[in-house]
Amino acid sequence: MRAPYRLCLILTRELCVLDPLRVAEEAVAGGVDMIQVREKECSAAELLAWSCQVVELGQRLKVPVIINDSVEVMLAAEASGVHLGQDDMSVADARQLLGENKLIGLSTHDLEQLEDAALSGANYVGFGPVFATKTKGYTEGLGVEKLTTAALLAQVPILAIGGIAVENAWMIPGKAGIAVSSAICSNKEPQKIAHALLAKNVY
Repeated sequence: MRAPYRLCLILTRELCVLDPLRVAEEAVAGGVDMIQVREKECSAAELLAWSCQVVELGQRLKVPVIINDSVEVMLAAEASGVHLGQDDMSVADARQLLGENKLIGLSTHDLEQLEDAALSGANYVGFGPVFATKTKGYTEGLGVEKLTTAALLAQVPILAIGGIAVENAWMIPGKAGIAVSSAICSNKEPQKIAHALLAKNVY
């Protein structure tokens, strides 16, 4: 199933070499059509304050903003949805709290989890890591072959994630969108990089 979003920016402040809100705005100008707020090392109060800033920006730019892990912060910030890990709240429980109009994404790492995600009612999945990535500490990835199989079999839209950069984006199958963090956040030209990632990934 083809992903409804082509390029998701996973916005992580510590990776940004420019002001994070500027990174997000320039990335959207370059083609990013979803922003996920991911901050692992801050308090709930700090995450909420930061998420509200990003949500406000997303509303102005007309792109959905997703909050990583926290349904509570997502609700308080009035974000578009939440992205859950395998060890977070279940998709079913999140859906009961959020209703049908909010997006729920789920991280998946194999075909079984991908099938479970479709049955659970997730709106989309992140599948990976495709390549090795320092951002989450993976020394090796699942590989393009597994991603391609997943994209062919998936009953839920897929965002490929993990170690994706301009140099390897051409390897991502067209049915899968892309989610990146350091590729955009760690570059001084977010708009240029976002545009290049989309140009390499034939959709």
